[in-house]
Order: sequence, then C-alpha cells, then structure tokens
Amino acid sequence: MAIDSLVLGAGQEVGKSCVVVTINGKRIMFDCGMHMGHLDHQRYPDFSLIPKPEPDPNFDHALTCIIITHFHLDHVGALPYFTEVCGYRGPIYMTYPTKALAPIMLEDYRKVMVERRGEEEQFSSDHIAECMKKVIPVDLKQTVQVDKDLQIRAYYAGHVLGAAMFYAKVGDAAMVYTGDYNMTPDRHLGAAQIERLNLDLLISESTYGTTIRDSKYAREREFLRAVHKCVAGGGKVLIPTFALGRAQELCILLEDYWERMNLKVPIYFSAGLTLQANMYYKMLISWTSQKVKETYSTRNAFDFKNAHKFDRSMINAPGPCVLFATPGMISGGFSLEVFKHWAPSEMNLVTLPGYCVAGTIGHKLMSGKPTKIDLDKDTQIDVRCQIHHLSFSPHTDAKGIMDLIKFLSPKNVILVHGEKPKMATLKGKIQSELGIQCHDPANNETVSISSTHYVKALASDAFIRSCSNPNFKFSKGSQEDEHGSNSRNNNFTPRLRVSDERVAEGVLVMERNKKAKVVHQDELLLMLGEKKHQVQFAYCCPVDIGHLGETKSSTTNDGQLCKSETCSRLLRQLSAKLSNEFSQGNIQDFEDHLQVESFHVSICLKNNCPYRLMDVQNKSQEVAFFCCSWGMADEKLAWKIISICQNFNVHQHKQGCL
Repeated sequence: MAIDSLVLGAGQEVGKSCVVVTINGKRIMFDCGMHMGHLDHQRYPDFSLIPKPEPDPNFDHALTCIIITHFHLDHVGALPYFTEVCGYRGPIYMTYPTKALAPIMLEDYRKVMVERRGEEEQFSSDHIAECMKKVIPVDLKQTVQVDKDLQIRAYYAGHVLGAAMFYAKVGDAAMVYTGDYNMTPDRHLGAAQIERLNLDLLISESTYGTTIRDSKYAREREFLRAVHKCVAGGGKVLIPTFALGRAQELCILLEDYWERMNLKVPIYFSAGLTLQANMYYKMLISWTSQKVKETYSTRNAFDFKNAHKFDRSMINAPGPCVLFATPGMISGGFSLEVFKHWAPSEMNLVTLPGYCVAGTIGHKLMSGKPTKIDLDKDTQIDVRCQIHHLSFSPHTDAKGIMDLIKFLSPKNVILVHGEKPKMATLKGKIQSELGIQCHDPANNETVSISSTHYVKALASDAFIRSCSNPNFKFSKGSQEDEHGSNSRNNNFTPRLRVSDERVAEGVLVMERNKKAKVVHQDELLLMLGEKKHQVQFAYCCPVDIGHLGETKSSTTNDGQLCKSETCSRLLRQLSAKLSNEFSQGNIQDFEDHLQVESFHVSICLKNNCPYRLMDVQNKSQEVAFFCCSWGMADEKLAWKIISICQNFNVHQHKQGCL
C-alpha cells in the first residue's frame, strides 16, 4: 500500500497551501489556500488535477473530507470558491476558533478585492456563509471517525488562535500534516504540542527552514526602540499585519511598554477588524498561552486601553501615532492606502513584523530599500520613510522543525510552504542528520511512499512449539573454577554447559487464496522441497611437531603422522592449549576431533588435502596437519583458533601430555 501526496499549493513556495493525500483509498485535502502575491489563475490551486469519478462533474466523490489547519488566507482563502463554485459538498473539519474567525478573514478579503479594488468577484458573502455551514468543528485531541476507516485528531500548533496539526489514520497507515506551527511560546500563544505517534509520513511547513532565531527579548527591545524613536520625533508608524495573530502579539507588547513609559501617543487599529478579532480572543481565552490564562481572572490581556479605532479621515492628521493596518505584507487594502500617504515622509516608519510573499509590496521593501515602487503602470510610490524588518513571525525556525521531526521520527517527511533553496538545504540536513527520507516537491507534483500494513497470520504448530518449549543443548565446557585462575592447572572436572536454542523468529508465508502463516524455518524447506544449505570454510593448517614421531610412533614416507595413538596425543595437547586460551569457551572433545561452536578440527591423514596450501619440502621435518572447518557465523573465532594452531609448540606440552 502507498500514501500519495499531490501538492497543489505551497510546493517550493510560500502561499496557497493545499495538499491532497490519498491514504489507503481515502482522499483528504489538507488546507485550501490562496496566493497573496498573484491576481491571475495562479491565485488558487489547480483543482482540475484532483482525480474525479467520470460521471461526477463535481468533487463530492473525489474527496473523503477537507481539513483546514487555521484561518490565514493562504490556508483557507480558496475554500468558498472550491465549495460553492467548484461544487464540493462533503465534510470540512477545523477547530472551533478557526470556524469562528475564518469567515471574518474571508469577508474582509472579499471586500478589499471586490468593493475597493473593483476585481471580479470570485465568491460572495453568501458563498462564505454557505461554505461555513459544511464545517464540522473539532476539539483538540478529539478523535473523530470521519467514516468507518478514516479517523482524524487535532493537536495544538501555536502559530495563531485555533491553529492545529492534524493526525490522520486509515487502517495501519498514519500521517501528520502540520500546517503552520510554532515550537516556542510567545506572549499570547503557547508552543505546539503533540504526542509521540507511529507515523509513515509527516508533512511539515518549512517557511524558515534555514533560520535560527536569536533571543525573542532582543527582538522585542529592538522593535520597541525603533517605534519609540519614530513617535518621539513626531513620526507615524505603520505596522502592516493580518487582523489576527501578530496584531494581538505586538499590541500586548506595545500596551505594556506604553504603560511603563507613560506614553500618550495613540495606538490605532484599522477598519475595526482587529477590534472584532480581539473580541473573539477574549471569548477563546482557553486557546491562548498559559500566562494569559493565569492572569485572566484579574486582567484580560486583550483589553487594550491605549488602542482605538482608526478612521480613513485620520490618515493625514498631524501628530505621531502607531497604526496596525490590514492586510499584512501590504498586499492591498487599507495598509496599502496608508503606505501611499506615509511612505514619502522621512519621519515615518514602516515596520514589517513577519514573512512577506514574493510579489507583494512588503517583499519589495524587505529585499532592499527602494526609493520608488511601481504599484502599476500608472502609479509610482515615492519611498523615503524608514523601513524596519524584524521577525515576529509565528512560524517555527529551523531548529524547531528539526526538533519536531526528531521527536516524531516518521518514516518519511515531505516539506511544503518554503522557498526552494532553503527547502533543499533543510531536506539534506534531515536526511544526513536524522536518517529520514525527505522530499520537497514542487506544485502539481505527486510523492508516493510505502505505508505500514499489518497482516493477521496463523502460526504453525511447529513454530509455536519451537517458541514455547525449551530446546536444551548440553555440552562440556572447560572454565576457570570459582577458586581462582590457577585452578585451571588442576584436574577439575569440566562443568556441564546448558543452552536453550528455541526459535524466537519464524518465516511469514503468504500464498494466493490462503491465509498468511508463520512457520518454523525448517518447515519452509519442506514446503519448498529444498535442502538446507550452509556455507562452510575450511583450512588445513600445518604444525611442526619436531621429533615427536620418535616416541613410539612411526611416520609415512612424506613425514606426516598416521598412527592413531599419536593423533590422539596431538588432539589432547591442542585441547589443553585451547582450554587455557578459552577459559569460558565451550570446547567439546569427541576423541577423533575437537569442536568449539561450529569450528571443527581433526588430524588430517590425507596426502593431498584440497584445503592444504603448502607441501612439506623438508623430509626430515616432522609435520602434522590440523584440518579445520567452520561456519560463517564463527569466522572471527575460527581465525583465532587457527592462529593458536600455527603457533602451537608441541615441546611445551610434551612433558604433561605424552
């Protein structure tokens, strides 16, 4: 079985997140976002690539469900278009906060694009309302049975209010799609939290795949210093943010600083959108950070005393101020309108607190300090204001990504939502440091990986007996007596060694039209009609025995010993030598040969042994040959014994053995 991941968006780019995953026959769309940097056909994912049953022109039977991780437009912006225009009527899952906040974001975007910029309407207010009726909200760690095979579960992701990672399991195959997440807590949200899971696949964002952030407190000090300097000089500060997330984080920071410094400079929110969002933050306090929850009984962190609603007529009003204007990235809307008026003044400051997608004004400002920006062929903006970029992004950094992957230890990783060169660097790091297969597909590419599949199998009687019944092997072993190492020179009786060689592993046999079965390894040979084959090594090792043949022995014409009595004496001497060298070994004496594990040694009486590598040239020299054989598993042991044989000195043992 395989897990197929079709990347329709956020493949080697940041924007329009959308991944369609087919897992054991179930097809899930994770996120349905739009690209903030495009106004043409590239704005939405190419939904035509999703396989559909032939008779069905819509997507009802093409997808099992849709899962939305959070309310940002690059993750939910195309959802009303897909459901109400393309015709998907199946279930949609998201958390309770996402269901509450997504329609606010979608309606604000629709107003900006249609009512203010005059673009063709992609979806209406009614479409947004009808789309939200299909949504099934879920709680964190709630296991939801989508159908009899597919179950999903949400985990806290940090990032923004209501953001969640989603776990999906079909049969034995399991995966996690992270969406956007943050592995470190901030002022109003906690860090991502997830359990250890047995995963075939992890699909992770990689926005900051090569960035290691410095101290959060150092960044906050730098931000506050820049804002204070600007307003102290009479300037205006524009902070382009989305209504939810960074706006609340930075406003909590400024509110605290304003109180400490007793500043009277007004802080504004544009169009009342963020004020509406703040109301939801107050209602959904359980999704915020531990510090916010602990102080909630005495003070709600989202009651901003110094923040006020900003009216369009106040754009050119004199005096300093701080303005949070939507949307972020200065991709259009009110933030762009204010930027046109404030950018020409050197007294003013534009501070960009997060990531800006290529193609937006924010991205152009981050890429350098331009003096002019062409908005379109007829409009040019004179840029003389101060530009300040500081990462207050709610995305995790490279360390956080590596920590999550290491913690979950999935079999495979797919990286999305990142820039191509940075993703390639992170991919190499994951593979080299963690040893996990990693992919970084482009848009409209499919990645297929193998999934886990457990098989219920029968067990043969022989296999069960081999696992449950003892299979004792008895042998005599020479070992040191517990009285001390010198005891080996005394005539102690070798102890009986007992080993249990029962089989703990079997062989899985899967035959067509039959149930899978685990059999004993010997049974498999019978089933296949094969004999057991073993690889054996052999070597005929020469030993100089000097004039041992003069003691009641006779030799053949080629000088090799042949009398059984002398052969027996040589084996006894070798046995004594091996007993000294292998005090804990299992040396077995079978009269005509010795055996240690699979190593077998005997006196070779052949004139032309095929395992002999030398002939005796000196006829006066008395030579014996130890013929050795062993199995592959004991190769190291074998060459140690052969080394002992080659250095075997008969004369040292003659007194004690002859």
